[in-house]
Amino acid sequence: MSKRNKLQKFAEMADFPNVYENFDIGRPVLRTVGGQQVVMAGEWATRHFQNDHAITLELACGRGEYTLGLARLYPQRNFIGVDIKGARIWKGARTALAEGLKNAAFLRTRIELMEQFFRPQEVASIWITFPDPFLRSSKANRRLTSPRFLAMYSRLLPIGGVVHLKTDSSELYEYSLEVLADFPGVRIVYQLDDLYAGELPLPELTIKTYYENMHLAAGKRIKYLAFQLMEQVQL
Repeated sequence: MSKRNKLQKFAEMADFPNVYENFDIGRPVLRTVGGQQVVMAGEWATRHFQNDHAITLELACGRGEYTLGLARLYPQRNFIGVDIKGARIWKGARTALAEGLKNAAFLRTRIELMEQFFRPQEVASIWITFPDPFLRSSKANRRLTSPRFLAMYSRLLPIGGVVHLKTDSSELYEYSLEVLADFPGVRIVYQLDDLYAGELPLPELTIKTYYENMHLAAGKRIKYLAFQLMEQVQL
């Protein structure tokens, strides 16, 4: 994508009412339409969605395909796609506006900053769909199932909140199982190393992203983990 196209998308997205952006990792401020500064922690349901429905996050959402799919499937729940790549979020946010999906919103920020923008236990569940597995051992702490992220999820979620992981990476799947085995208060709900080998346990798993379809076409097996975090952890 050319720099000009990216800049055009960023300019358009600045006026999307379903997008919130944090531009400075050192300053946890959110801005929305017209650059207006807003404080959303604790107020996502009432202020943005104008309801009291449960909130689900999709982390590293890319173009927001899973966020959109979940919003279509569950109109009585709220969904927020989180990613740092603005040009990708633009696609999902524009689609949500075009379809009138008022229960889908997008947050452009680094995932490690989420506690700046949500109150403890404000999030009901989390989906992590085909994240970068960061296969180099030197980047293990960037994996979205590493202990530092799990500890953050345990604080954002209520006790017993569920985290879902879909991945084509055997390495990330095995790594996640190893970390979960040693992490306090974990309860595995589903552990499937070949998701489509049998009946799907949840309707949400019928949603397929562009990249998932590519992985399937290449003969890769999709892995799925769902686990509850039963303790709030500080690391």
